[in-house]
Amino acid sequence: MAMKRTRSRLAVTRFVGTAATGLLVAATAVAVPAQADPLPDQSSWIDAATAPPQYPDVHIEWDVPVTMSDGTVLKANVYRPADATGVPIDEPMPTLLTMTPYTKLISALADAAFSIPGMSDALTELAGDVDLSGTGVSGLGDLINTLDGGFVRGFALDRDTVRSGYTQVVVDVRGTGFSQGVWDVFQEREQRDSVETIDWAAAQPWSDGSVGMTGASYSGINQLQAAEKRPEALKAIFPLVPGSDLLRDIIAPGGGLGVGFLPPWLAGVNALKLIPDLGALARGEFDWAWLASRVEHPTVFFDLVAAALLTPTIDDIPPHMRDLLDADSSIRRDWSGNPSAITIPTFVVGGWHDLFTYSEPRIYDAIDTEPGRKQLMMGEWYHISATSGLGRDGAPPRLEVLQRAWFDKWLKGIDNGIDEYGPVTLFQQGGTWQRSDAFPNPDAEYTRLHLSPEPTGTAQSVHDGSLTSEPSASSETLTVAPGLTTMCSRDAAQQTAGLLAVIDACGKDGRIAQTNALTFTSAPVDRETVVSGPVGVHLETILDATDGYWAVTLDDVAPDGTSRQLTSGQVTASLRAVTESESVRAPNGDLVDPVHTLTLASRQPVVPGERTGIDLGLLATEAVIAPGHRLRVSVYAANVPKGLMLRPLLNESELRPQHLLLSPDAPSYITVPML
Repeated sequence: MAMKRTRSRLAVTRFVGTAATGLLVAATAVAVPAQADPLPDQSSWIDAATAPPQYPDVHIEWDVPVTMSDGTVLKANVYRPADATGVPIDEPMPTLLTMTPYTKLISALADAAFSIPGMSDALTELAGDVDLSGTGVSGLGDLINTLDGGFVRGFALDRDTVRSGYTQVVVDVRGTGFSQGVWDVFQEREQRDSVETIDWAAAQPWSDGSVGMTGASYSGINQLQAAEKRPEALKAIFPLVPGSDLLRDIIAPGGGLGVGFLPPWLAGVNALKLIPDLGALARGEFDWAWLASRVEHPTVFFDLVAAALLTPTIDDIPPHMRDLLDADSSIRRDWSGNPSAITIPTFVVGGWHDLFTYSEPRIYDAIDTEPGRKQLMMGEWYHISATSGLGRDGAPPRLEVLQRAWFDKWLKGIDNGIDEYGPVTLFQQGGTWQRSDAFPNPDAEYTRLHLSPEPTGTAQSVHDGSLTSEPSASSETLTVAPGLTTMCSRDAAQQTAGLLAVIDACGKDGRIAQTNALTFTSAPVDRETVVSGPVGVHLETILDATDGYWAVTLDDVAPDGTSRQLTSGQVTASLRAVTESESVRAPNGDLVDPVHTLTLASRQPVVPGERTGIDLGLLATEAVIAPGHRLRVSVYAANVPKGLMLRPLLNESELRPQHLLLSPDAPSYITVPML
């Protein structure tokens, strides 16, 4: 992936203490974490977003044809400000564009539901009041709270923004909704469509030539892809929960197929694209080219998933699957973003447990413009719970307030101070919202903690070990077998886009999953400790087969035993090779952000019985560990449903137990950025 990597000013410090007790005490003077900067005043943006609209109504033109350069016709709904009689305003205005694969019919239905007089305010107020804390399903409350935070308007459209003087265009991407063609899933032709649609929108009589892009998830990813192409009319974007490096985000995290998300997602989009335009059929205007493309390609990309799940050996891998494991293939290039090519104002909204957490801080870091013109907001969110809690005391404003201020600044030239917000606004897991000038925190120091066999009595796991400042004085080999306890885990909640997070025992406590893990727990911290940035893990391993799968989590353990996952990572043992030029090391040489190459050419089968060192990275995060809490590292031999080994590699693993070596001569350790 072509991406600029900014290496933070990080230094290595150490904790000292006896291995017997695992006492976590600072060896050298460590700065007390700086107080979080208060969030800037937001009242002017809130006033602008809640003021009576400039225009009283919205005019909708349904299914406008937009013809691409290859003759394929996309369909767009165009929402324009209108007077009280519904007549659209003639004055050219800035245009907001959303490119969606989920059929613009869904956007229209969501818009209709929120346009019923009194309904929107009633729903959002009710959703904001829902609090299911202490019920065991508080995650359901978090999902409901997204209605109050603005996710629906971010996913669909916001009529209040249209009435304030914008035209909103919602387009079905090629091969989905009512648009013709074959769904191209983020590839070159679809990317070209985005640029051509921007050019089309800018040239319409109702447009003043300035275009912004909005939308969530898929509609956030294609914003980034379009901005990388630098079309002249595109002035600003506001991607909500977007990805960039799609292979490492969701398709094959650590080289394992993302089975919790990919199959149901592909099934959903392929099903939605089959919904016909009944209105056109009734008018005798049915698009037979649309039908032909659906008949010819009814299940796009299911052949790739089938190959990943069913191909028995490396030699049997079909060409389209080999392409995915070839760094120079067109599909691999198309799915590896290049945000360093983006120069326009970009506001990235992500989550610490989103499907695309791997990419979101990287996107912000790589964009080639100054802070303020680029901004990053990260909440303690899953994919579908993004925006939950926004608008409350101590939190950033609702999503539509921020988005409106962003486009007022960059498309209308209103000097509203949004460029002074952030530029990095983070929710510290275990803490509160704060603003910062950078992420990771430049004052964080990388600290190596060793995985040691001495028990702590704090975990019910395959082995209850310690996190210590020094490696164990004696050697010990621990064994863990692949299992399915991770089906109830925060990674499972993340991979299901947040659906499983409704169960607190899975989404907010890792103890069920840890019953089939090797755990290593520190002594209680004696002061507030902040974790900020990517986390590196080095394992000395022994396998009984030529392959295996390793997954690691880092948790915050409360005095009552609740083990709340902060971050995680995983890697297939034979795909452990690292692209050094894209990876980051701490000053002491520890790999803290390894980028695995994930190609057949770089594959290194393990020699059974021989010691093999493996480096893996845990997703960058921001968290505060309260006094009396502990850090816990959990090591697994599987991580379903987040990652299932590709079938030929799974067959080579034989699902045999895996072994972790703890030795003073070849230590296993975690390297954590702390302050």
